[in-house]
Amino acid sequence: MHHSHSTDDSYGRGAHFHHGPFGKDGIRGPFGMPGHPGFGGFGGMRARRGDIRSAILRLLAESPMHGYQMIQELSARSGGAWSPSPGSVYPALQMLADEGLVSAEETAGKKVFSLTEAGLAEVAKTADQPAPWEDAAQDDSGFGDYRQSAGKLLHVVFQIGKNGTTEQRTAALEILNDARKKLYTILAED
Repeated sequence: MHHSHSTDDSYGRGAHFHHGPFGKDGIRGPFGMPGHPGFGGFGGMRARRGDIRSAILRLLAESPMHGYQMIQELSARSGGAWSPSPGSVYPALQMLADEGLVSAEETAGKKVFSLTEAGLAEVAKTADQPAPWEDAAQDDSGFGDYRQSAGKLLHVVFQIGKNGTTEQRTAALEILNDARKKLYTILAED
């Protein structure tokens, strides 16, 4: 039986594959760009329970923001160690709104959130504690640089797999096998 494949962009799209492993977009993963398989979620470390709530309140104490601005700001302030997902930010914003701590106003097609009086009082209770993004930056221990370098490596590996000649793929495979052995040697050291 012959199977016909659609030529539209939805064919082959799954959790990680877009038009097959080396197809149109390559493989997607957590390092923030196409070209490599996933090893977890986008954006690095996971926050402790309550951190997102506290972080949102602290950011809004400085100025009103929309959700995407908060995600960008938290990533920047933590040096890339913490980039919360929309799936954690937007439910937290809804919860804070339900508690009467934040309010939202539609501005230029975006919901801009700001603190209410009750929200300002809540922030004042924790003003002497470090901001959650400071903890995230300290807890990262250089993993952000490691993650970024691994992402760049995987990106070029898949570019060679997708666009390279047979000779280039063979040379890359040799380098990868050697690197893998060296990395296992590091793990084996005491």
